[in-house]
Amino acid sequence: MIRVLICDDHAILRRGLKNILAETEDMTVAGEAENSAQALQLVREAEWDVVLLDISMPDRNGIDTLKLIKKERPKLAVLMLSMHPENQYAIRALKAGASGYLTKQSAPAQLVTAIRQVKQGRKYVSPTLAEQLAARLGEDMEAAPHESLSNREYQTLTLLSSGKTLSEVAVELKLSVKTVSVYRSRLLEKLQLKNNAELTHYAIRNGLVE
Repeated sequence: MIRVLICDDHAILRRGLKNILAETEDMTVAGEAENSAQALQLVREAEWDVVLLDISMPDRNGIDTLKLIKKERPKLAVLMLSMHPENQYAIRALKAGASGYLTKQSAPAQLVTAIRQVKQGRKYVSPTLAEQLAARLGEDMEAAPHESLSNREYQTLTLLSSGKTLSEVAVELKLSVKTVSVYRSRLLEKLQLKNNAELTHYAIRNGLVE
Protein backbone atom coordinates (compact mmCIF):
# COMPACT_ATOMS: atom_id res chain seq x y z
CA MET A 1 0.00 0.00 0.00
CA ILE A 2 1.39 3.40 -1.03
CA ARG A 3 1.14 5.81 1.90
CA VAL A 4 0.41 9.34 0.68
CA LEU A 5 0.69 12.63 2.58
CA ILE A 6 -1.34 15.52 1.12
CA CYS A 7 -0.08 19.04 1.87
CA ASP A 8 -2.42 21.80 0.69
CA ASP A 9 -4.14 24.67 2.48
CA HIS A 10 -7.44 24.17 0.64
CA ALA A 11 -9.68 21.60 2.35
CA ILE A 12 -11.83 21.15 -0.76
CA LEU A 13 -8.81 20.25 -2.88
CA ARG A 14 -7.53 17.80 -0.24
CA ARG A 15 -10.93 16.14 -0.20
CA GLY A 16 -10.94 15.91 -3.99
CA LEU A 17 -7.51 14.30 -4.06
CA LYS A 18 -8.56 11.84 -1.34
CA ASN A 19 -11.64 10.88 -3.37
CA ILE A 20 -9.50 10.18 -6.43
CA LEU A 21 -7.07 8.00 -4.47
CA ALA A 22 -9.91 6.22 -2.61
CA GLU A 23 -10.83 4.56 -5.91
CA THR A 24 -7.45 2.81 -6.11
CA GLU A 25 -6.58 -0.42 -4.32
CA ASP A 26 -2.88 0.28 -3.78
CA MET A 27 -2.95 3.79 -2.26
CA THR A 28 -4.13 5.39 0.97
CA VAL A 29 -4.09 9.00 2.16
CA ALA A 30 -2.50 8.46 5.57
CA GLY A 31 -2.10 12.11 6.52
CA GLU A 32 -2.96 15.69 5.66
CA ALA A 33 -1.26 19.05 6.29
CA GLU A 34 -2.63 22.52 5.61
CA ASN A 35 0.66 24.42 5.88
CA SER A 36 4.41 23.94 5.64
CA ALA A 37 4.99 23.58 9.38
CA GLN A 38 2.47 20.73 9.63
CA ALA A 39 3.94 19.06 6.55
CA LEU A 40 7.45 19.07 8.00
CA GLN A 41 6.21 17.78 11.34
CA LEU A 42 4.37 14.87 9.71
CA VAL A 43 7.36 14.05 7.49
CA ARG A 44 9.48 13.76 10.63
CA GLU A 45 6.95 11.77 12.65
CA ALA A 46 5.87 9.05 10.21
CA GLU A 47 6.94 7.05 7.18
CA TRP A 48 5.55 8.10 3.78
CA ASP A 49 5.94 6.82 0.26
CA VAL A 50 4.83 9.95 -1.60
CA VAL A 51 4.15 13.55 -0.54
CA LEU A 52 1.75 15.68 -2.59
CA LEU A 53 2.90 19.23 -1.95
CA ASP A 54 1.17 22.45 -3.03
CA ILE A 55 3.63 25.00 -4.38
CA SER A 56 1.69 27.91 -2.77
CA MET A 57 1.59 27.24 0.97
CA PRO A 58 0.42 29.96 3.39
CA ASP A 59 3.40 30.04 5.76
CA ARG A 60 6.29 29.08 3.44
CA ASN A 61 6.39 28.64 -0.32
CA GLY A 62 6.30 25.10 -1.62
CA ILE A 63 9.77 25.04 -3.16
CA ASP A 64 11.38 26.11 0.12
CA THR A 65 9.27 23.48 1.89
CA LEU A 66 10.40 20.91 -0.69
CA LYS A 67 14.05 21.68 0.03
CA LEU A 68 13.49 21.24 3.78
CA ILE A 69 11.68 17.93 3.23
CA LYS A 70 14.50 16.63 1.01
CA LYS A 71 17.02 17.68 3.66
CA GLU A 72 15.13 15.63 6.26
CA ARG A 73 14.26 12.70 3.95
CA PRO A 74 16.45 12.79 0.82
CA LYS A 75 14.87 9.68 -0.73
CA LEU A 76 11.23 10.65 -0.11
CA ALA A 77 9.31 11.21 -3.35
CA VAL A 78 7.66 14.63 -3.48
CA LEU A 79 5.14 15.38 -6.20
CA MET A 80 4.47 19.11 -6.59
CA LEU A 81 0.94 20.37 -7.21
CA SER A 82 0.34 23.87 -8.53
CA MET A 83 -2.29 26.16 -9.97
CA HIS A 84 0.53 27.77 -11.98
CA PRO A 85 1.28 26.66 -15.55
CA GLU A 86 4.17 24.25 -15.93
CA ASN A 87 6.32 26.80 -17.74
CA GLN A 88 6.42 28.95 -14.60
CA TYR A 89 7.56 26.56 -11.87
CA ALA A 90 8.00 22.98 -13.06
CA ILE A 91 11.69 23.08 -14.02
CA ARG A 92 12.52 25.12 -10.90
CA ALA A 93 10.73 22.52 -8.74
CA LEU A 94 12.46 19.58 -10.43
CA LYS A 95 15.85 21.24 -9.90
CA ALA A 96 15.00 21.68 -6.21
CA GLY A 97 14.46 17.92 -5.84
CA ALA A 98 10.83 17.29 -6.77
CA SER A 99 10.05 13.89 -8.27
CA GLY A 100 7.36 15.38 -10.47
CA TYR A 101 5.06 18.33 -11.15
CA LEU A 102 1.33 18.39 -11.76
CA THR A 103 -0.96 21.32 -12.41
CA LYS A 104 -4.16 21.13 -10.38
CA GLN A 105 -6.16 21.23 -13.60
CA SER A 106 -4.47 18.06 -14.85
CA ALA A 107 -4.30 16.28 -11.48
CA PRO A 108 -7.56 14.29 -11.74
CA ALA A 109 -6.41 12.61 -14.95
CA GLN A 110 -2.72 12.15 -14.12
CA LEU A 111 -2.52 11.84 -10.32
CA VAL A 112 -2.62 8.06 -9.90
CA THR A 113 -0.12 7.45 -12.70
CA ALA A 114 2.18 10.13 -11.31
CA ILE A 115 2.12 8.70 -7.77
CA ARG A 116 2.90 5.17 -8.94
CA GLN A 117 5.73 6.44 -11.10
CA VAL A 118 7.49 8.53 -8.44
CA LYS A 119 7.00 5.73 -5.88
CA GLN A 120 9.19 3.58 -8.15
CA GLY A 121 11.95 6.19 -7.96
CA ARG A 122 11.26 7.66 -11.40
CA LYS A 123 10.48 11.25 -12.37
CA TYR A 124 7.03 12.22 -13.55
CA VAL A 125 6.47 14.97 -16.11
CA SER A 126 3.44 15.54 -18.28
CA PRO A 127 3.73 15.15 -22.05
CA THR A 128 3.58 18.96 -22.37
CA LEU A 129 6.46 19.47 -19.93
CA ALA A 130 8.45 16.68 -21.56
CA GLU A 131 8.23 18.60 -24.85
CA GLN A 132 9.41 21.78 -23.14
CA LEU A 133 12.38 19.97 -21.58
CA ALA A 134 13.31 18.37 -24.90
CA ALA A 135 13.15 21.74 -26.63
CA ARG A 136 15.44 23.27 -24.02
CA LEU A 137 17.98 20.47 -24.42
CA GLY A 138 17.98 21.01 -28.17
CA GLU A 139 18.58 24.72 -27.95
CA ASP A 140 22.20 24.33 -26.84
CA MET A 141 22.26 27.74 -25.23
CA GLU A 142 23.17 29.28 -21.90
CA ALA A 143 20.56 29.30 -19.13
CA ALA A 144 18.09 32.16 -19.33
CA PRO A 145 18.84 35.08 -16.98
CA HIS A 146 15.72 34.48 -14.86
CA GLU A 147 17.01 31.04 -13.88
CA SER A 148 19.59 32.76 -11.65
CA LEU A 149 16.85 34.38 -9.56
CA SER A 150 16.06 33.19 -6.05
CA ASN A 151 12.63 31.63 -5.50
CA ARG A 152 11.28 34.83 -3.93
CA GLU A 153 12.70 36.97 -6.73
CA TYR A 154 11.17 34.63 -9.28
CA GLN A 155 7.77 34.76 -7.55
CA THR A 156 7.99 38.56 -7.51
CA LEU A 157 8.82 38.53 -11.22
CA THR A 158 5.83 36.40 -12.21
CA LEU A 159 3.38 38.33 -10.03
CA LEU A 160 4.53 41.81 -11.07
CA SER A 161 4.59 40.86 -14.74
CA SER A 162 1.02 39.55 -14.46
CA GLY A 163 -0.08 43.07 -13.51
CA LYS A 164 -0.10 42.99 -9.71
CA THR A 165 1.08 46.00 -7.71
CA LEU A 166 3.81 45.87 -5.06
CA SER A 167 1.10 45.94 -2.37
CA GLU A 168 -0.80 43.05 -3.98
CA VAL A 169 2.40 41.02 -4.33
CA ALA A 170 3.21 41.72 -0.67
CA VAL A 171 -0.21 40.42 0.40
CA GLU A 172 0.07 37.27 -1.75
CA LEU A 173 3.58 36.44 -0.55
CA LYS A 174 2.83 37.53 3.04
CA LEU A 175 5.77 39.94 3.02
CA SER A 176 6.13 43.67 3.65
CA VAL A 177 5.94 46.06 0.71
CA LYS A 178 9.49 47.12 1.54
CA THR A 179 10.76 43.53 1.25
CA VAL A 180 8.98 43.01 -2.07
CA SER A 181 10.49 46.28 -3.30
CA VAL A 182 13.95 44.91 -2.45
CA TYR A 183 13.23 41.72 -4.42
CA ARG A 184 12.02 43.83 -7.34
CA SER A 185 15.21 45.89 -7.32
CA ARG A 186 17.37 42.75 -7.22
CA LEU A 187 15.60 41.00 -10.07
CA LEU A 188 15.64 44.13 -12.25
CA GLU A 189 19.37 44.36 -11.67
CA LYS A 190 19.97 40.68 -12.42
CA LEU A 191 17.86 40.82 -15.58
CA GLN A 192 19.31 44.20 -16.58
CA LEU A 193 15.86 45.77 -16.85
CA LYS A 194 14.74 49.28 -15.90
CA ASN A 195 11.06 49.10 -14.94
CA ASN A 196 7.89 47.00 -14.69
CA ALA A 197 7.06 47.49 -18.37
CA GLU A 198 10.37 45.95 -19.43
CA LEU A 199 9.80 43.24 -16.80
CA THR A 200 6.45 42.36 -18.35
CA HIS A 201 7.91 42.25 -21.86
CA TYR A 202 10.69 39.96 -20.60
CA ALA A 203 8.21 37.62 -18.91
CA ILE A 204 6.00 37.39 -22.00
CA ARG A 205 9.00 36.85 -24.29
CA ASN A 206 10.21 33.99 -22.12
CA GLY A 207 6.79 32.40 -21.66
CA LEU A 208 6.63 33.08 -17.92
CA VAL A 209 3.13 34.60 -18.04
CA GLU A 210 0.17 33.87 -20.24
